Amino acid sequence: MDTRISPADEAGIAAAAEAIGRGRPVAVPTETVYGLAGDATSGDAVAAIYTAKGRPSFNPLIVHVDGMAMAETIAIFSPLARRLADAFWPGPLTLVLPLAEAAPVARLTTAGLSTVAVRMPAHPVMRSLIARCGRPLAAPSANASGSISATRAEHAAQSLAGRIELVLDGGPTEVGIESTIVAVEDERLRLLRPGSVTPEMLAETSGVPLSLHDNGKIEAPGQMLSHYAPSKAVRLDAAERRDDEYLIGYGAIEGDASLSRSGDLAEAAARLFDLLYAADAAAAPAIAVAPIPDVGLGIAINDRLRRAAAPR
Repeated sequence: MDTRISPADEAGIAAAAEAIGRGRPVAVPTETVYGLAGDATSGDAVAAIYTAKGRPSFNPLIVHVDGMAMAETIAIFSPLARRLADAFWPGPLTLVLPLAEAAPVARLTTAGLSTVAVRMPAHPVMRSLIARCGRPLAAPSANASGSISATRAEHAAQSLAGRIELVLDGGPTEVGIESTIVAVEDERLRLLRPGSVTPEMLAETSGVPLSLHDNGKIEAPGQMLSHYAPSKAVRLDAAERRDDEYLIGYGAIEGDASLSRSGDLAEAAARLFDLLYAADAAAAPAIAVAPIPDVGLGIAINDRLRRAAAPR
């Protein structure tokens, strides 16, 4: 199968919707990273997403919606969940909620769980595609399972070459890391994956306790120990480059390229996967990354880096 990149214009969105209607997943830009979108209501279409990524079927997918009306057919929203949706949707927050009775999503989408991960994206291309398809779209990151997430169309095309037919090019993504995922349970929250919606933002909006630890089970994407990984070994908290390393700098540590010379965590998040791709393609056989402050958005960046550096 040839993998082609097309502009994310009206014709491109129409072609993507047609492919999804045939059960074929397509790579689409969102504000976080590129997603591999397919019909969340079709077991065969969801299976095609897992196959294209080489993703284990016990790892659930996020269901993307274009509004609350669609979301409420999929998940049960408590008052707390509604408060979070009102504050952060559309945007980079995924809510893990009880699956609604007669929810139209395929069981494979939720990996057989009684909960579902749901998000209303802000990116106009993804929202237009959902509306054009007229149904929720399952969309993990558009990359081979466990490898570096795609923040550009060419990243997705490279990682999934020959596995999908179409990548919509909407330019580089704005946020650069995957959405925050939080499980909403009665009057408490559990942070399953950090992202640009920080623990502080969640606590301030919700007014309820927030646990920063999961329960050890795979309940949502991004929880596997090794994830977001380049092909090379990664060393973290590097103050200087070793002879065999490509050094990704931050702040005062310049390196071969810098996530942010000014120490801006938002800029660092937006550049993270881009620079991991560059480091993976460089001549040096190993990668080193400068220390990143473990506060605010830095918590999400360090989460991705620890998983990228984990034993494979």
